[in-house]
Amino acid sequence: MMQLTTLPNGLRIASRAMPGFETVAVGLYADAGSRHEPARVNGIAHLFEHMVFKGAGGRSARELSETIEDVGGDLNASTDREGTNFSATLLAEHLPLGVEILSDLLLRPHLDAADLAREQEVVLQELAEAEDTPSDIIFDELWTAAFPDQALGRSVLGSEATVRAITTDDLAAWRDAHVRADSLLLVAAGKVDHAQLVALADARLGHVKPGVAAGFEAGRFAGGLRALKPRADQAHLTLAYPGHAAGRPEAQALRLFADIVGSGASSRLFQEVREQRGLAYSVWASTQTYEDTGIFYAYAATARKQAALASALIGDVLAQAATDASPQELARAKAQAKAGMLMSLESSWGQANYVARMLATRGRLIEPAEIVAEIDAIDLEQVRAAGAAMLSHQRATATIGVSAVRAA
Repeated sequence: MMQLTTLPNGLRIASRAMPGFETVAVGLYADAGSRHEPARVNGIAHLFEHMVFKGAGGRSARELSETIEDVGGDLNASTDREGTNFSATLLAEHLPLGVEILSDLLLRPHLDAADLAREQEVVLQELAEAEDTPSDIIFDELWTAAFPDQALGRSVLGSEATVRAITTDDLAAWRDAHVRADSLLLVAAGKVDHAQLVALADARLGHVKPGVAAGFEAGRFAGGLRALKPRADQAHLTLAYPGHAAGRPEAQALRLFADIVGSGASSRLFQEVREQRGLAYSVWASTQTYEDTGIFYAYAATARKQAALASALIGDVLAQAATDASPQELARAKAQAKAGMLMSLESSWGQANYVARMLATRGRLIEPAEIVAEIDAIDLEQVRAAGAAMLSHQRATATIGVSAVRAA
């Protein structure tokens, strides 16, 4: 059973009770991601996520870790383009401790200058590791090509220059601007009593003031080219087309199109690019949705000398699927979509994420059965039309190890 309560200050609390569970997953979500960042401090959302673990609420970094691990719990966080979340998984009896620590991380971080200097080096090492991994950095390049000169197109990690320039005053200003009651969501799933969760939220977060929603620049997809040429025998190819905002019916149809062409060993890209032609070891396609826009993207890792041929074949496969995707392929894609969602819900953390995602993208609690029904209702013509409409736009291309123009 899913339940939702909104405190007088606008903060929302949602829960999903799961009979038979003895643990609880609890997450505190904030509408503060990299697309909300000014260019000058690109990477500040991710750096803030790191910094709060250096000390918060009177506990040192070590004390935070020991406090949660002393009760067998786990503490984590993540940042993406549209938000940041802090999470804990614990035995149900320790839910009050989980809510206390998550609240302290977001509301009462120490933000010490010496800690910042050390953590900047850690983040720069993370950035360097990503840049040394072509299959990671290629997608930052693709997003930059697809959304040029926009916050949505910038890396979540930032750059060396922007990360080094961020100060403790910048971090405090970021927290003050984005930690508003109406931008926060507390979610728990597993062995949870909703009334208790609401009481804990009121005690720890009821004083947070509402505020003006932090705006962000609307995403504008633009076909562009990005090419990096490290000394490597393997080429990494990506291409992208505009997609749809989260929650729109067209987004679900395009997701099924992506599954037909690029999800699993039975997909068209895997069969035609890898199995039949031997042009790539890894090849797939997917979609990503945002509040106001979306993106379809495909990836292949291939030999440099075969990159142009592989890229051309990927384009041909997409175009052909928009014309003749079959009923059997659609049935398989639907089965994959439903199974993937339902399997992800077999853990308390999967349920908590699902609840948070529904509130973020749909603005209401939606039972999984309703999503299954939406998937089942999509017909073959809608899927073909979604693919054809997408392909009618100019595409964005990013490559590593080969010229983007030559591979386009």
